[in-house]
Amino acid sequence: MSTTDTSSNKPSKSGNFLEQIIEKDLKEGVVQSVQTRFPPEPNGYLHIGHATSICLNFGLAEQFNGQCNLRFDDTNPEKEEQVYVDAIQEDVRWLGFKWSGEVRYASSYFDQFYQWALYLIKEGKAYVDHQDAESMAKNRGDFNTPGVETECRKRSVEENLAEFEKMRAGEYEEGQCSLRARIDLQHSNMNMRDPILYRIRKVPHHQTGDKWCIYPSYDFAHGQEDAIEGVTHSICTLEFQDHRPLYEWFIENLPVPSRPRQYEFARTNLNYTVTSKRKLKRLVDEGIVQSWDDPRMPTVSGMRRRGYTPASIRKFSEMVGVSRSDGIADVSMLEHAIRDDLNNNAARAMAVMNPLKVVITNLPEGEVQEMAAAAHPNKPELGERTLPFTRELYIDRSDFTEDTTLSRKKFKRLVSGEYVRLRSAYVIKSDEVIKDEQGKITEIHCSYVPDTVGENPPEGIRPRGVIHWVSATHGKQAEIRKYDRLFNHPAPDKGDEDFMTHVNPASLEVVTGWVEPSLVDAEPEQGFQFEREGYFVADRREHSATKPVFNMTIGLKDTWANKV
Repeated sequence: MSTTDTSSNKPSKSGNFLEQIIEKDLKEGVVQSVQTRFPPEPNGYLHIGHATSICLNFGLAEQFNGQCNLRFDDTNPEKEEQVYVDAIQEDVRWLGFKWSGEVRYASSYFDQFYQWALYLIKEGKAYVDHQDAESMAKNRGDFNTPGVETECRKRSVEENLAEFEKMRAGEYEEGQCSLRARIDLQHSNMNMRDPILYRIRKVPHHQTGDKWCIYPSYDFAHGQEDAIEGVTHSICTLEFQDHRPLYEWFIENLPVPSRPRQYEFARTNLNYTVTSKRKLKRLVDEGIVQSWDDPRMPTVSGMRRRGYTPASIRKFSEMVGVSRSDGIADVSMLEHAIRDDLNNNAARAMAVMNPLKVVITNLPEGEVQEMAAAAHPNKPELGERTLPFTRELYIDRSDFTEDTTLSRKKFKRLVSGEYVRLRSAYVIKSDEVIKDEQGKITEIHCSYVPDTVGENPPEGIRPRGVIHWVSATHGKQAEIRKYDRLFNHPAPDKGDEDFMTHVNPASLEVVTGWVEPSLVDAEPEQGFQFEREGYFVADRREHSATKPVFNMTIGLKDTWANKV
């Protein structure tokens, strides 16, 4: 986001269109201070699209020294649960934002909404309609056909007040009738053709219990909530653009305490991703993923469990920017944001995924030498970690070959009869290869070169490269979950094909590896760069000292660039 020039109040040339609108409103005195809001429906977990909306609404408030409310638009009790309310609050906090005052709910304003519904009836601008849903849809017409006025629309104010009271008292069943605004059945915008204000739902509400059996529509509640809370800039995604005339109609026709304005921006859509709550729920219900916070899910809780950081998500939000037209962002932008953040901040560690034993024959059994290694090569303030160097070690099986014909440029690891440096330890030489009856390599017997820890080896000894390792006797076994993208198609939910056909069968590989001994004491959600392997995080739910579990956040390089 741009920086506001508070001395001149001139719109920043680099600012997005919302920043320019707010700057202009402040300069011209249209508003005295900025009040935004983030209004999720508590009917599911937040995903990456919600995260960018959070960053936008709270970010604008921060930028202009304003306030941002967290408000739950809980007008549909059939699909809403307290568990979602709690999860959403946790997500907002985790992203690093603080809402203004207490958490707000649409349901807190139900009494006021009811009074405003009575106001519209008394003004002759609302009526109770006894049509069923099918008849109502038919009589509204379509883009080519005007709506048809029914007898219900011609009722008197007194009749409508009486009928609405019956709805309120529970005398009608669900679907028997609804309260509609009387606007214009000929309007070119279908949202203005007598929209529903209240419908009957005989379902307990997670906030109000059994107090109500009628609930306001989102369209009726939305603008009035903003007005009650003094919202100055009500920022919505583009799907609400056609609803803006209705938003404004309610504001103009009700005695609301303030006059908010609605603005629309393009929602964040990612390739190789689905964000539909219905589709995400199907992934959970059919066991494709384990839960809503499965690290492959695009939910905030899923990304958090995978090791994404608040800083990386906020950075991604800045990268995609704010637009007036829909588009598709490349998921590699999100991956770049987390890779860059972890490269700069994650502590280094070593883990061996596919272990091959190395025996250091010239180190006595039982001897342990402590090697010092930097926690981060560019952050000395993070200190050092201690690595136990022992007679038996593990290296990755892919780091050894018997093929002595390979050039140093092509294979910079351990080769039979040659030298390699162990990270933060000695230079070693491969002296003998031990195999089982099937010819599989089981051990490599090596010798270490004295006085080569942090020092160049004697003349004539040329290590091919540097490889990682873990002590076989002091290292710890850990469950390591290697994640990849959940879908192998850039647009999994487009076209006629079922999006489930594009699920990546290789999105999860679980291996048992060996890690530095100190990693068992890692805090849940603590991230590391496993050298030469990628970025990993201690699982926030299952990691413990007795059962270490690490989730792969992202590889060191973008491997998908070569797949497509």
